[in-house]
Amino acid sequence: MTDSGLLQAIDYILNKSDASTIEVLAEAVVKRRRDMSIFNAVGDMPDPRKMAKEMTEKINAGIGIGIEGMRKSIHEMIVRIIREHAPELSESQINELSNAWMPETRKSKEGDLPADVLLSMIEQFLSFSHGTMRKSEDEDLRKEMGAWPQRYWDTFPPVVRQLISDLLKDKITEKEFRSKIALALGI
Repeated sequence: MTDSGLLQAIDYILNKSDASTIEVLAEAVVKRRRDMSIFNAVGDMPDPRKMAKEMTEKINAGIGIGIEGMRKSIHEMIVRIIREHAPELSESQINELSNAWMPETRKSKEGDLPADVLLSMIEQFLSFSHGTMRKSEDEDLRKEMGAWPQRYWDTFPPVVRQLISDLLKDKITEKEFRSKIALALGI
């Protein structure tokens, strides 16, 4: 297997992560395994990654009903799809599965975007800035959003911009950056 993303992830885990990062990664693996077992048990369900990409595209398209309205619409769509493909599930099972696909997200302290969305944007921006982003990911983002690095930068709250600048100029360490970003986003 020569997937460069996998190799980057393994390199990061083995060579760059600290104890707190390992803990977050372990929790992510447990969540992913749980999701996979739920999806496999239900049968012919849509791919959650594909759905997440479609949701992101809809949000980025600026449909105009706001993020919370969009989340509600998407949640209703997910429930409808689950009921359609797995009518034997109970309401609690449907809720568990729909929440696994689209968990509630806290808003960041600094803005209207959910903290997990901002965190993902920050990771992509840093990957691009450090030159470690896959070319295909950059191309996909440019297809969807045009000059996405500038759009991200303009979207970031001032405190996030300052922290990113400090990290890129080596004024703070990666560990300090992670800690300060978590505080700034309220996570």
